[in-house]
Order: sequence, then structure tokens, then C-alpha cells
Amino acid sequence: MTTQQEKRVILDVRDLCVHFAVNARKKWFWQPPQSLRAVDGVTFRLYEGETLGIVGESGCGKSTLARAIIGLVKATSGQICWLGQDLCHIHQDGWRHVRNDIQMIFQDPLASLNPRMTVGEIIAEPLRTYRDDLSRQVIDERVKNMMQKVGLLPNQINRYPHEFSGGQCQRIGIARALILRPKLIICDEPVSALDVSIQAQVVNLLRQLQKEMQLSLIFIAHDLSVVKHISDRVLVMYLGHAVELATDDALFGNPLHPYTQALMSAVPIPDPDKERGKRIQLLEGELPSPINPPTGCVFCTRCPIASETCVKTRPLLEGNFTHAVSCLKVDPLQG
Repeated sequence: MTTQQEKRVILDVRDLCVHFAVNARKKWFWQPPQSLRAVDGVTFRLYEGETLGIVGESGCGKSTLARAIIGLVKATSGQICWLGQDLCHIHQDGWRHVRNDIQMIFQDPLASLNPRMTVGEIIAEPLRTYRDDLSRQVIDERVKNMMQKVGLLPNQINRYPHEFSGGQCQRIGIARALILRPKLIICDEPVSALDVSIQAQVVNLLRQLQKEMQLSLIFIAHDLSVVKHISDRVLVMYLGHAVELATDDALFGNPLHPYTQALMSAVPIPDPDKERGKRIQLLEGELPSPINPPTGCVFCTRCPIASETCVKTRPLLEGNFTHAVSCLKVDPLQG
């Protein structure tokens, strides 16, 4: 049986930084230039057929990381290697080939669809853009087949997005992302705007399609329960940094980083007795600004076990494939 580590690495992100200038038009000439460090040195690998969940509170850099991978925002430094090709230095024309392999599903299903286009036109748009060798008849046939795959009726092909529910609109977005048969789908909080029952349907659909089409997924979400259900490994982000990276079982069974432990303590437990008896770890202090982050560990201002060393020294993400953590107080191999 092939283990995850023996599979091919399709995406290798190394020390990726995405910084945005915040005072390009300075009021006074002596003001130093400032930048917002949305992503600040994130490193991870994605394996063929794997689902990598990315979690963290709002503003931690999850969506910016996703957009940098697909080229919607420019990386400040670092490397994004897709099948051995560095996407940070690729020419714009080269993205036409890469986007055949990497597609994205967005958070707001209705806002991501053009209201003036029919469902058939929306799903067919990537084929018309990247596969001009296909006839209209072939495109229509592929669109109808894809609609069936995602749970839509082919006779709905001429309807408009406003005629569908939120869950159906997200299925349209999934069909559009899959129509080119990519190798990687980046899901940017695809179920956060949906009802709980619809969330489960969409997540199960993604798992089914992943198995059928041999996809790799990057799944971004706030809900740790959803991430646990779909992910093979999970990357926890805080203030633009990766603070913990572990397999599903290792992270949820034994979270090592104090920030991850606080996130886990807030997850509801279905058992009422256990829910009443659990202890929620509240984080004290204010979230630091990504314009002026702490000099040492980015979590030291809110960490219950921080020391003087944590204030001065920035920890690296260290460990192995099963469990890696960025904390001076925790040994991932003994956790």
C-alpha cells in the first residue's frame, strides 16, 4: 500500500511571503515605508491526491496564500514550485498552461458567477478560453456531463444564476472549476456561506469528485469540524505564519501549538455532558497588526507559555511529515 510520503510532490511552497505596501503615498517624506505582511514565510508541500486543510482566524493570510499560489496576487519573495516549475517567475503567457491544472472555487457562490451568463456559458467559459480546438457540440456535451457529475440537471443549462439556491450556485462553481479536468483545486472557504446541511452535501461531493478525478485539494475553512472531515493534513496559520502542520489524526488527537489548542477547545462537542464539562482556552490580549508584527514568535503576545526567549527568537516549523510545529517550548517528536 502506497503511503502519503511515497506519493509525488506536486506543489512545493518554500518561505513564501506576500507583503502589501500600505503607505505608497506618504504624507511626510520622513515616514518610513510600511508593508502589511499578509503571508510571511510559509513553507509546505502538497502531495498527489492529498487534501491539505488550511485553518486560522480571519486575517491570518489563508486566502492571500491561496491567491498567491494561483497567481491572483504577486508573491513578494519565496518559491511556489508546481511540478518543478517556479510560478513566482513564470511569464504571463505561461499561466495559460498552468491554469489548465490549477483552478479555484470561491467563497461566495453567487458573487463568483456572472449574472448575465447562463449556467451553460459559465461552465463552458474555461473551455472556450483554453480549448479553442473544441467544437461547440463537444463543449455542450462536456458541460452537460459535468452538470450531472455535480448534481445539476442538464435541462437547467440555459438558466441564470439567480434562479438557483446558494448550494446549487456553489455546484455551478465546482463544475466550472472542474471542466478543464485540473490536477489541483483550491477551495477558498467554499461552504462558509451555506447552511449546515448543504455544507455536508458540498463537502461529500468534493470528496467523491476527488476520488473519481484523482484531484488534489487545498481546502480553506474556519470550521475545524469540516476540515477534519475532508483533510489528510492540516496547516494552521496565525498572523501570516504556519504555526503547525500535521496529519488529520495527529493534529486533532494531540494539538501541540498553544494557538491550535485554543482553536480546538472552541470546537463544539456533540455530547452535551462533555460539552458542559470542557474547558475553553480563551486567548488574552489583542491580535497584533500584520503591519508591525512581534519581532520573535508571532504568537508570543497572546501565548500562555511564552518566555523571554519567545519574544526575541522566531521559531521555525520543525518536525516530520506526521507532525511539525513552530514553537520554542514544544518538541514535535516528543509531543
